[in-house]
Amino acid sequence: MKAIVGFDTATADTAVCAMRGGELLHEELVGLAPGGAPSHSTALLGEVERAVAAAGGWGEVSRIAVGIGPGSFVGIRIGIATANGFAASTGLPVTGVGTLEALGRGLEERAAPGQPRLAVLDARRGEAFAACWSAIGEQLWEPLVAAPEVLAERIAELPAPPLAGGSGAVRFRQELAGRGAIIPGDPDPVHRVSARHVCALAEAAAGERGERPQPIYLRPPDAQRWRERHDSQRGG
Repeated sequence: MKAIVGFDTATADTAVCAMRGGELLHEELVGLAPGGAPSHSTALLGEVERAVAAAGGWGEVSRIAVGIGPGSFVGIRIGIATANGFAASTGLPVTGVGTLEALGRGLEERAAPGQPRLAVLDARRGEAFAACWSAIGEQLWEPLVAAPEVLAERIAELPAPPLAGGSGAVRFRQELAGRGAIIPGDPDPVHRVSARHVCALAEAAAGERGERPQPIYLRPPDAQRWRERHDSQRGG
């Protein structure tokens, strides 16, 4: 059995992994650079090469998995472009994995019996990206973007208090916990996307997903919104 190499750059982290048949061969999670910016453009290629080496070289890799968001517009583009570049040079197929789905997979490992799991990422502009699953893995909320007050109201409608994780759960802890969400402490690893979950999801669904990963943005990038606002002001 050959390995899957997967990575996600939709959040502030650069997460990279190599996995073979459920066995973890290599995993790295690179945080922000010293200046406070994400390390995607400087760390991703080197970490992927290390993951490939741990798998025994590109000849021992069967598939590339990449996080497709939602999250940082630039980060998502870097991840997908890198995956497509490696695919073009190696001939390997690419599987896109939702970043919220990967975060939710980590929550699944920690959730109590009967407890829903809620993945929440900080979307900036006072909003959050979120998705929710039942205790048996049924998707209760498709990925969405909303203000924390809206998420709080939806949490109150769930059949049980969910285990919530992700940067959005940390940022909007007061609003979400106030309606019943169980949120681990800020340093808990459950709040960061792990590339092993990207690999595991790709391995489980490799035959079901298209070979061209499509980004999940949920809203237009800041630059587009600025242009639209600028054009509207000029037109007025």
